[in-house]
Amino acid sequence: MNANFKSGFVTIIGRPNVGKSTLMNRLIGQKIAITSNKPQTTRNRIQTVYTDMEKGQIIFLDTPGIHKAKNKLGEYMVNVAEKTLSEVDVILWLVEPSNYIGAGEQHIIEQLKKINTAVILIINKIDTVEKDAVFEFIDTYRKVYDFAEIIPTSALRGNNTDDIIDSIFKYLTYGPQYYDEDTITDQPERAICAEIIREKALHALSDEIPHGIAVGIDQMKERKGIIDIDATIVCERDSHKGIIIGKQGAMLKKIGTNARYEMERLLDTKVNLKLWVKVKKDWRDSDILMKNYGYRDNPDEF
Repeated sequence: MNANFKSGFVTIIGRPNVGKSTLMNRLIGQKIAITSNKPQTTRNRIQTVYTDMEKGQIIFLDTPGIHKAKNKLGEYMVNVAEKTLSEVDVILWLVEPSNYIGAGEQHIIEQLKKINTAVILIINKIDTVEKDAVFEFIDTYRKVYDFAEIIPTSALRGNNTDDIIDSIFKYLTYGPQYYDEDTITDQPERAICAEIIREKALHALSDEIPHGIAVGIDQMKERKGIIDIDATIVCERDSHKGIIIGKQGAMLKKIGTNARYEMERLLDTKVNLKLWVKVKKDWRDSDILMKNYGYRDNPDEF
């Protein structure tokens, strides 16, 4: 192995919907974490791997957004995000381009002050503001915390994302290669397929429903040249079930068609996807049901 090989764990944190999953997908060069313009898209800690055999290996943990919890699912998401801070070598904190540091950002700053980990501030979405304004935003954040580095970027456009990789390696130590060089995620295929279905539902449905849905893969069987996948979308209300199914099943068909297309790209084979919809009232406040749908105290337990 290369004697100069570095390795370590990096977490991407930030308030909901600042572009954490988009950035991780961009850095890895492949879509792993689901993205949506709706908050609370990422619910579990997703582990992905970037390998450059000349430089080293970075294991990224894409955590749920840090926000004020409204139920047990919300508490779980916040606990996962905050627990990760003490377990990693580098923290990437994503913020939107603004001079205003709100209560949510202040909360994150307080959490960061409790640890000694290198924090790289990523000011995302710079493609949405004037170039001169970016320097003001950098100055605003520089005054509130001693960041290792501050990098303005656009995860969506890919601006300055190579600089982020180079900066991370500066703060990693020489270490082992944890994963094979062709590994890009430790997520099982079932979990990724469930997340793909949830993403397509997030895109297709109205704002109120998606937070209250989960997806379970009931069966995943391979036969000659095709994979049969049976999955259930779980919602909290009977009225939501009707909306998810849609008129004459049109909405469910749309979700299924879009999900199947992406699954076939992921699995590199034909997919026969069957979707059902079930109502489980208040599943987000039930520890048992949350574990059923993959939200566990130990994110490695699936």
